[in-house]
Amino acid sequence: MIALMTTIGVPTEIKTDEYRVALTPAGVRELTDRGHEVLVQEGAGLGSAIPDDAYVAQGARIVPDAAAVFEGAELIVKVKEPQPGEVAMLETRHTLFTYLHLAAAPELTHGLMASGATCVAYETVTDPRGRLPLLAPMSEVAGKIATQAGAFMLEKPLGGRGLLLGGVPGVAAGRVMVIGGGVVGQNAAEIALGLGAEVYVFDRSIDRLRELEVLLNGGASTCYASTLEIEQRLPEVDLVIGAVLIHGAKAPHVITRKQLALMKPGAVLVDVSIDQGGCFETSRPTTHTDPTYEVDGITHYCVANMPGAVPITSTYALTNATMPYLVRLADEGAPRALTADPGFLAGLNVAAGKVTYAPVAEVVGAEAAPPAETLAALAAV
Repeated sequence: MIALMTTIGVPTEIKTDEYRVALTPAGVRELTDRGHEVLVQEGAGLGSAIPDDAYVAQGARIVPDAAAVFEGAELIVKVKEPQPGEVAMLETRHTLFTYLHLAAAPELTHGLMASGATCVAYETVTDPRGRLPLLAPMSEVAGKIATQAGAFMLEKPLGGRGLLLGGVPGVAAGRVMVIGGGVVGQNAAEIALGLGAEVYVFDRSIDRLRELEVLLNGGASTCYASTLEIEQRLPEVDLVIGAVLIHGAKAPHVITRKQLALMKPGAVLVDVSIDQGGCFETSRPTTHTDPTYEVDGITHYCVANMPGAVPITSTYALTNATMPYLVRLADEGAPRALTADPGFLAGLNVAAGKVTYAPVAEVVGAEAAPPAETLAALAAV
């Protein structure tokens, strides 16, 4: 039995070169069939080839702008972190459900705290096995794009070495180093192997390296990710993909600026960890419009929303994963839905003006508030 009727708002994503949308028509149908109202900003789905009429056909109401979405809805669902204008529209009554990546964004964290909104991050929700079910689909996409982009950037007109990653008969293939053997790293390695490259995957979990040996059919060399091992391999490789993840925390630097001197001129670094601050010392966020820059002769590709380049694939993959959680938020409200599931509760990053996720609290210099107690206080208001 549905405990309450919720109005869900879907604004158009306004981050540079972001074409995804947070809800598909199928998602609208799931929510409206359960008695909820859905407000979709006019044109929100066009970047993912979803016209307004497709939403209306499933029961959504189209509103003219983001202000109407935020004013009319109490549950706001997005793809990327809110931009300054969106933060200004958040209120205490709102629950925000989106990617946040706050460990690399102290200014945004303070803005969300000031809003008083309840903010749930896709990327820190866990399942019973400790995995990240709402990050995984975009990690799969980003891993595949990372290798595709890196292979493209190795072309001479784009500043690369002028190397075909897969080689041809009589000419050796390029070498790819993947640092981080999680979902991103596995998918990056699969594409690199598919292109015919020689692949090395680095991780600090021996158990994970054993799994990758099986998953990649022994096609890649698996290596323990010690500083020395990475440093010794750098002079040999043409493409390095940084796929390091520490749940909800800022990414550590696994390649320093000094180590760039070890690499071949025109080699390429692709930093998939850029949303979490980047795993190369020389990384800074870029966009799809202007994706690369050069440091000491090494091309850097650090696009902060890589899956946004393929929004039709990404939008459907993301909403397939988020939909069950969104339904629970709509049916039960945030306090009840989150406290009933420890893994869902791990997604709570900010509530009632407090940071409730320890890695983020450490970055902003605040003490992490107990999430369940913070929600209980909210529910009592």
